Amino acid sequence: MRKNSVKNTRINGEVQRVLAEVIRGEIKDPRISPWTSVVAVEVAPDLKSCKVWISVLGDEEVGKSTLEGLKSAEGFIKNRLAKIVNLRNTPEIAFVLDQSIEYGVNMSKRIDEVIAQDDAVARNRGEESELTLEDSTAEAEAASKEGTRE
Repeated sequence: MRKNSVKNTRINGEVQRVLAEVIRGEIKDPRISPWTSVVAVEVAPDLKSCKVWISVLGDEEVGKSTLEGLKSAEGFIKNRLAKIVNLRNTPEIAFVLDQSIEYGVNMSKRIDEVIAQDDAVARNRGEESELTLEDSTAEAEAASKEGTRE
């Protein structure tokens, strides 16, 4: 079975759905944040291992405690996965804290800051060009008045 085969994609999706339900509704560990979501799942083609990316809303400390809680509940989660999803082998689960959402929010803030700075610079240039235009217009009017006097 290839890594990106249709069968592997279906298995990844089903395992992700089941893990999300188990983490959200069946684990009672207080270390696990209620704002935990399963972002992605990658089951190895031989079904021996599974990498689960989770995202936690909150600071870094909340993420670490949630990861510890999930690692301690790994046996329970694997047991529930085996009962719900009928696979030849139940994969060993490795949880990974996903930072992509936090990274995306950070990059979005930086982009907004750059756009705001660019707008400020453009406004300043516009004011300078208006002043320059007014000065040159005033100079031209003065020169024309002098030219008509002569």
